[in-house]
Amino acid sequence: MDGLISKAREGFEALDVPGALVESALGHLETWVTMPALSEYLPQVEALVAAGDFDKLLDAFYRVIPFGTGGRRGAVGIGPNRINPWTLGTSVQGHAQYLKQTCGEGAGVVIAYDVRCFKDARGVYRPGIPNPVLDLSSRDFAEQAAGVYAANGVRVHILPRNSGTWLSTPELSFAIRFYGAQGGLNVSASHNPPDDNGAKIYDQTGGQAIPPHDEALAQEVGRVEALRSLSWERALEDGWILPIEKDLHIAYLEHNLALSRWPESRGVSIVFTPLHGTGCTTVVDLLGVAGFQVRVEPAQGMADGSFPAVPFANPNPEVHQSMDRAIVLADECGADLVMACDPDADRLGMCVRHEASWRALTGNEIGALLVLMDRERTGVVVKTEVTSSLVSRIAAAHGALLVDDLLVGFKYIGAGLAALERGGEFAGVKASVQDFAVGVEESHGFLVTSGIRDKDAAGAALLLAERASLEQARGRSLVDALESLWAAHGFVSNQLISTVMRGAAGRAKIEAIQRSLRAQPPSTIGGQVVLECRDHLNPGGRFGPILSETDASSRDVLVFLLEGGGRLILRPSGTEPKTKVYAELGSQPGSGDAPASLDARCKALAEALVMEMLGRVGIRLPAWALAVSDLVPVEQKQHFAEELMPQLVKRLQQGAPVDDWLDQALAPLGRDPRGLIAPGVAAWIQAHKPVPALVHALNEALKEPARG
Repeated sequence: MDGLISKAREGFEALDVPGALVESALGHLETWVTMPALSEYLPQVEALVAAGDFDKLLDAFYRVIPFGTGGRRGAVGIGPNRINPWTLGTSVQGHAQYLKQTCGEGAGVVIAYDVRCFKDARGVYRPGIPNPVLDLSSRDFAEQAAGVYAANGVRVHILPRNSGTWLSTPELSFAIRFYGAQGGLNVSASHNPPDDNGAKIYDQTGGQAIPPHDEALAQEVGRVEALRSLSWERALEDGWILPIEKDLHIAYLEHNLALSRWPESRGVSIVFTPLHGTGCTTVVDLLGVAGFQVRVEPAQGMADGSFPAVPFANPNPEVHQSMDRAIVLADECGADLVMACDPDADRLGMCVRHEASWRALTGNEIGALLVLMDRERTGVVVKTEVTSSLVSRIAAAHGALLVDDLLVGFKYIGAGLAALERGGEFAGVKASVQDFAVGVEESHGFLVTSGIRDKDAAGAALLLAERASLEQARGRSLVDALESLWAAHGFVSNQLISTVMRGAAGRAKIEAIQRSLRAQPPSTIGGQVVLECRDHLNPGGRFGPILSETDASSRDVLVFLLEGGGRLILRPSGTEPKTKVYAELGSQPGSGDAPASLDARCKALAEALVMEMLGRVGIRLPAWALAVSDLVPVEQKQHFAEELMPQLVKRLQQGAPVDDWLDQALAPLGRDPRGLIAPGVAAWIQAHKPVPALVHALNEALKEPARG
């Protein structure tokens, strides 16, 4: 193996990454190629070295995939920085050991899983060479996890092997409480790309542990050196596996159905898309038993972890194009609403028919509509800091008990409910857990019951469908209801820009940006004076001393308060290789500020902060290139600006054919690449004002060519 390690060193050292990452990658690589338990991965490792794919190899080995945000999530593959039977198995082994330490003998867990199956869509590995991760499904990982729990004396509730169905994230949370289990595991990567997967761990409350309690679990996982496991058959025979029966699902639906506020309001018809995931077992089942007319978009209604009918292979209701197919069906059948879930059915997206067209609602707008549902009392409203302050304005105006500055992550909302359940107090709010009204996260996460401790699209969908029916009876839509909220409480613009930076080099840049902005915060952003920079890592700030490493990771947040009341928040994602910029500008009722104008100003502020942060690591982008979809990594946006766009314009001006050339040039972007760059091309046109013939040619080039 010395020759393999030597070649890897030579290849790693040629990459533009810090030396510490090279040494870390080499150390992990040596372990993986010499450890007998990992020998089945060796052929593909040798193939990567032989092919000179050192950037992929380094990214897979430079670290152990972090155990944070309640578990591990990332690309399936070979190496410690990938999801595979070893990294998932060590997560479960560590959780089992943690349960025995904290709960003693006789602990039980519930395991859920989604529709994913690894097909190597990114083309990382060599075909024809043994590959132990190829075709591994979430169910396969779940069965492995069940065997590990069983071997460690932890009983497992899981769907029967040949049930042909799945268990969503919210139903898992409900199931933990239903069975009185001490924890849970969800094998899912939520809305991530098809080749990703993960292990998300829950505690006995049905939520996820928050710092510092999650640190003990993370440390236990980090100490694992070997796995104990039983086969599925042996674990089932010995009584460690307990099949989940239909009574769980019935109880879950009954619990959500009891949330109904207006059982007589069933006027709207709905088209729903699960985006190939589990949402038909939650949203569709609930709306159906509640009496709503629901049609499922057929192409996306089939459970399929490759998400074949979803634009960009991105099954996320935050991306409004994910609902395009459902809108076509809604037009055909005259439906009033379109709803969508991500594959694990915890996020909810919505489009509303309004004045003969369709209006996609943002997560912040849906959250604002959920705050007031004509309840007898508004109760406790909880939201994260990055969620729109419009939610806070509405709640405060109606006398709600409000917690509105939580760190990002629904686990903090779930932990708040657990605190109310234990002692009747959370973040200074004193109330019963039964007083809980709604929890809101801007990324389309909502919860309208204290009986579940993670976001749940189903309960929110029911209340929104009822509210839409009430508005329809008055000759209005949910958009009219939203505009009424703006009139009463003022308009608040919220804009989000994400910058993807993949791999070890990208991670180094993300960390360098945070260090630079902490050391030297900008005095102005987008021409606005920065009045204050709040660093959530500051032990003297709102969140106090750092409680653990997991706490430090969650608090890697910078808040810039601007002259005139604007706010910018910068936060690296906890589960994806990206940094998120949240911008907010608000107006007061009757101010005369047009929403479109405020949106434009807010977006300009977000873009200015993105330019500032990228500049801190030597990345320069023209403003029009920033308009390329946020799904596209920064380095590919650079390529678009510096090479692809100039070459495309030149070819069109020369009258050269572009379809095959453009297909090849855009291949690294994956599925539907023309749609990903289209906003950037439109921004280039706006900036350069080319002749009409070139504008026409560019627009034609962006159409998907007919394939023979």
